[in-house]
Amino acid sequence: MHIQYKQDTLKNRVAKHTKKRRVEGKGDKKMVASYIGISSLNSSCFPPRPCFAKRKPFAVSAAMSDDPISDWIMSEGNATQITRTSAIGGGCINNARRYDTDAGSFFVKTNRGIGPSMFEGEALGLGAMYETRTIRVPRPFKVGSLPTGGSYIIMEFIEFGASRGNQGESSLKCIKLGNLKKALVSMLIIPLAGKRLVKNMAPLFQNIVIEPCLLHGDLWSGNISSDKNGEPVILDPACYYGHNEAEFGMSWCAGFGGSFYNAYFEVMPKQPGFEKRREIYLLYHYLNHYNLFGSSYRSSAMSIIDDYLLMLGV
Repeated sequence: MHIQYKQDTLKNRVAKHTKKRRVEGKGDKKMVASYIGISSLNSSCFPPRPCFAKRKPFAVSAAMSDDPISDWIMSEGNATQITRTSAIGGGCINNARRYDTDAGSFFVKTNRGIGPSMFEGEALGLGAMYETRTIRVPRPFKVGSLPTGGSYIIMEFIEFGASRGNQGESSLKCIKLGNLKKALVSMLIIPLAGKRLVKNMAPLFQNIVIEPCLLHGDLWSGNISSDKNGEPVILDPACYYGHNEAEFGMSWCAGFGGSFYNAYFEVMPKQPGFEKRREIYLLYHYLNHYNLFGSSYRSSAMSIIDDYLLMLGV
């Protein structure tokens, strides 16, 4: 959905430090990977897939063939027959198909106008979240170039259920101050107000502890679902490492209910001044949407900027 945003996040590579802590709730067990801030699900949300067991982490295609997607599925994917392919929803900019085989199903996205770097970034984000074993995400298998131009990504196919699952279980966490500064000063139509806010926002972040967390980065309703067993699933990430609070930036179009926030704050309590900072994270995404989709988002962005300038007295 956010083209430039995802390309920018390719620069934020996977961090080397990982630590986990276990939190015991009333009647439920929740494991929190503190470097990412994703509430855990039990291991049953990662069902064994024998046909995938020996696969290596995702790789970028080096050789070119007439049909690299089918070639990979019939070799590294351990399939001997592709029984059916069908078009399915793939977002705003990509085409997507489901490949059914005798070794299981695969989800494939293609883009005829963009090279593999965008899908490499998506695969890195998916792979980082998958390795935490905290919430189910599609496992990426292969990224490569198409012989006629463009690129593709092959990943695990997840059969979605009828609902978005238990929001309390899927509570997540996150930040993005560096990216926010870049976005604010790059909006040529509102540069002066944005620069004033950037120069004076430090008081909003006083007396808090910021620990880098792995963030999904684009957590809106279209990227949240559940599998057929009702376990939460998140997909189509724009991952980076940042402050846990920033994951709330897309809450204006995520549709989270009270159970989500209650479960989240049980694991990651609010830090001082959170309510004053909350709109900052929304502002980043309003500016991003303004940049990508046009002027309908300008008034919302300017309203937030003006409110902060008034609050800060600048």
